[in-house]
Amino acid sequence: MALSSLRNLRKQWFPPAPKFTGKDVPSQKGKVFIVTGGNAGVGHALIKLLYPTGATIYMASRSKDRAEKAIAEIEGTTPAAETLGKIKFLQLDLNDLPSVKAAAEEFAKQETKLDVLWNNAGIGASNVEPGAKTAQGLDVMFGVHVVAHLLFSNLLVPQLKAASTGGASARIIWTSSFLAEGVSPPNGIDLKLLDDGYPDPVKNYAISKVGNWMIGREFAKRYGKDGIISVTQNPGGLKTNMYAGVPAVGQFFINMLLNEPIYGAYTNLFAAFSPDISLANNGAYVIPWGRLHEDKDSPRKDIINAMTDEDKGGLGYPKKVWEYCESKWVANGVWTA
Repeated sequence: MALSSLRNLRKQWFPPAPKFTGKDVPSQKGKVFIVTGGNAGVGHALIKLLYPTGATIYMASRSKDRAEKAIAEIEGTTPAAETLGKIKFLQLDLNDLPSVKAAAEEFAKQETKLDVLWNNAGIGASNVEPGAKTAQGLDVMFGVHVVAHLLFSNLLVPQLKAASTGGASARIIWTSSFLAEGVSPPNGIDLKLLDDGYPDPVKNYAISKVGNWMIGREFAKRYGKDGIISVTQNPGGLKTNMYAGVPAVGQFFINMLLNEPIYGAYTNLFAAFSPDISLANNGAYVIPWGRLHEDKDSPRKDIINAMTDEDKGGLGYPKKVWEYCESKWVANGVWTA
């Protein structure tokens, strides 16, 4: 286990140069995208790469002011080209489930299809106090990263289905982390502690990232028949605000291992557009800077077993996590069972 963990750490923290970048993405004119949390970090870098492709891109963020400043910056620094797309702001507060529902409804008023949804937004473990909760009283890490993003995605299924016609497949991209395999508890998730979480925000962060991996698998299972491809990715160790709360000395040493956000954007581009991913390997997991991570390569066989269906000898956690999320939607009046 220790040796395989070291191999996994080396593989994900010290990846080879990216082989799939912006130049590998063909024109996306007529396509519609959403990037949650696109006003900063990886999401901002991703939208900068998407803008020249000609697509309509929705920057789904909580702050209209910050989003509009980010949009203006991207538009003002991108060289003129015939294929420039359009960037629109979409109000989305993942800390509050009614806001999530309202965002999906607002998008549906403007668009009939959605070609790619990047569930990118997140909160760094160093940026929250122990015991922090969402507006509905959920552990903030699991509530934002998993419960809210899955609600948003489920509400957008009609638009994802509409884009999956004529041989095309819409894609939905979930964000995990190396910490999912690195510091999560046995089986990746303790189902009994999802409401309150652990006292340690780092552990709660890791659990939420396992949660994204699991619902990414479950989404593939439920909607693959509709032509929707679901992919989970670890964007890599990056210089983003995820580490904003770390003391200066700690940040100095962490930054020695981190890369610019554009590298995480390359991982996301691979997850969304690489021909190496299809309905045949729906539910794939992508690691930096755009490589497939097979189950057999993971040192966490307990997580792989937890993600395996019960009728195949596993624990069936993806279905259980999905049902947990659904129970929270119903309880808060944003979903009808």
